Amino acid sequence: MNQVQNCVQIINPQIKNFKPDVGLILGSGLGQFCDNIETQASIDFDQLPGFPIAGVGGHAGRLLLGRIGKTTVAVLQGRAHYYEHGKADIMAVAIQTLSALGCESLVLTNAAGSLMVDAAPGSIMLITDHINMTGVSPLFGAQGNQRFVDMVEAYNPLLNSKIRAAAHTNKITLHEGIYAWMSGPQFETPAEIQALKVLGAQAVGMSTVPEVILARHLGMPLCALSIITNFAAGMSPTLISHEQTIEYAKKAENSVKDLLNSYLKSFSEKEI
Repeated sequence: MNQVQNCVQIINPQIKNFKPDVGLILGSGLGQFCDNIETQASIDFDQLPGFPIAGVGGHAGRLLLGRIGKTTVAVLQGRAHYYEHGKADIMAVAIQTLSALGCESLVLTNAAGSLMVDAAPGSIMLITDHINMTGVSPLFGAQGNQRFVDMVEAYNPLLNSKIRAAAHTNKITLHEGIYAWMSGPQFETPAEIQALKVLGAQAVGMSTVPEVILARHLGMPLCALSIITNFAAGMSPTLISHEQTIEYAKKAENSVKDLLNSYLKSFSEKEI
């Protein structure tokens, strides 16, 4: 029995006949979104074989199963990053478990630095594509032809439309753009940010892209949001810090909550 099967066997007795419609992975400082969930089961990551141990402030390391409105959800309250363990596939078992439980799609969130002067800290960006600047993949070592994953429209157009509609309903300004994945844990240099601008990036961060690749490998449609927590290096005199990341993520929480609540309510239509 592999780790994913073990995880499913641990989860199922705690919440019988439960099939999540949507899986969510919450980034830095967004844990309070979970207060909106009608929680039916809560399991710490360390009880699930192969789930990551989240070692960064703002990541609780907990799987929540329940409902938001009529939509059943499985929420990863936190994630682990490539820079913590040197493993690009550190989130593989967690995402494979969501798939095994029956999740039909994913929503990924992260905290990111803005390369756009009009997207200030506290704003939200819909990720439309990404640039992998790390040179690594969570599929290193995978077998078979399925590892050659098509990444065109990795961020599902229909789900993106649902996010735009939810933003419009709640009168939330929604930026859109390309997310650049850097390995971290150090923040970027001003020269690196200038290079990313030339390449076409609008935001930069240290997560999400491996999860997108893993989900695509499993055939799971997804969308992703960046919570802008700082201007990128060289764009502001303010020094960048993780404390700033947590502070501005919390300032955006109400907007994120309203946006995701409206988005999740749309799944009663079962389009995906």
